[in-house]
This record gives sequence, C-alpha cells and structure tokens, in this order.
Amino acid sequence: MSIIYFLIGCSVLLALVFLGAFFWAQKSGQNDDLYTPSMRILLDDDDNIPTDIISDRITKQEEKSD
Repeated sequence: MSIIYFLIGCSVLLALVFLGAFFWAQKSGQNDDLYTPSMRILLDDDDNIPTDIISDRITKQEEKSD
C-alpha cells in the first residue's frame, strides 16, 4: 500500500514540473507567434536554389521552345 502513496507523490511532482515548464515557456514567449510558422510553407524559397539548377531549368525551357 505504501508504494501507491509513493507513486501518487511522484506523479504529482512530475505534473508540477510539467506545469512549471509550461508557464516558463509562456513567459519566455515560446508561443507568441502562432501564425507565421503555418504560413512559412506557402512562401516561395527560390532565393535558396543554387545557380546551376536555375541555369539547367532555363536551358531546358529554351530547348522546349525551339
């Protein structure tokens, strides 16, 4: 029966640790901007494409138009 009391005490202590971590994350601004991460997938990242890939695309388009 004493193991039950020990396990209940451990679970309450663990819950308090998680609650403290949640409040710390809220205070430090972890969840301030919820809109930008969801919109990041829609942004165009053509600036990060290496130039050799761009030149290959241009030559392929020129070949198709000929």
